[in-house]
Amino acid sequence: MQNSLLMRARNGLVAAIWQHLLLLVALFFMTLGVTLCVRSDLGSSVISSAPLAFTIAGEHGLAPALSLGMYTNILNWLLIVGQIIVLRRDFEAVQLFQLVIGFVFGALIDLNMSLTSAMECTTLASRALTQAAGCTVMAFGIALEIRCASITMPGEGLPAAISKVRGIAFARVKIYIDIALVAGAVSVGYLFFGKWMWQVVGAGTLFAMIYVGLAVKTMNRHMGWFDRLLGYGPGIERRVYGLARHIFPSRN
Repeated sequence: MQNSLLMRARNGLVAAIWQHLLLLVALFFMTLGVTLCVRSDLGSSVISSAPLAFTIAGEHGLAPALSLGMYTNILNWLLIVGQIIVLRRDFEAVQLFQLVIGFVFGALIDLNMSLTSAMECTTLASRALTQAAGCTVMAFGIALEIRCASITMPGEGLPAAISKVRGIAFARVKIYIDIALVAGAVSVGYLFFGKWMWQVVGAGTLFAMIYVGLAVKTMNRHMGWFDRLLGYGPGIERRVYGLARHIFPSRN
């Protein structure tokens, strides 16, 4: 009996470590996609739009000179504060691990910005290809993240919290939050520069809002190999954490 409990505990620990190592892989691809969208100069992804606007303002001395990853961290913290306000006593302590995930996400954005620093998109064709590649890579990372079913990213955590409290479909709330983030980025452009910053919110942003979701749905149909990778050994079972239980109830 004792040996069985120890074995189960060991398998649970191994599963959690393996699950979150693969989550790091997913986050790397997500942030690489974000970075490629930024490099395209056709418009960033939704989650990086407001941080990118502040980053550019910082480069012109109009805001604190922080990196894109640091401004992304600040946005993630604000999204977590929003969850606490919405959920109140129902906010679970485990959700504070979103701070860790958000910090890693921001750090990986800065890493990928550094790795892609030599990229130059000088023609419309190169910009379009870079944007398409970025959205595809981002979709792949998101598909992996969904399969990991771990702590939600703050960008999904807030709409999940609102969906849980208000009884509104998660997908609909996510659209509202995304629109609010893009509107915020546009507002920052007018606040600091008095104009619409097309390299922040442009045709590429609209493309990302439509294409990424469709690409994730398509990729999800072919993710059996990743499920097998997640449960790579006997007794290895994934756990679903926090608000992820609300987004992915079938994984409980």
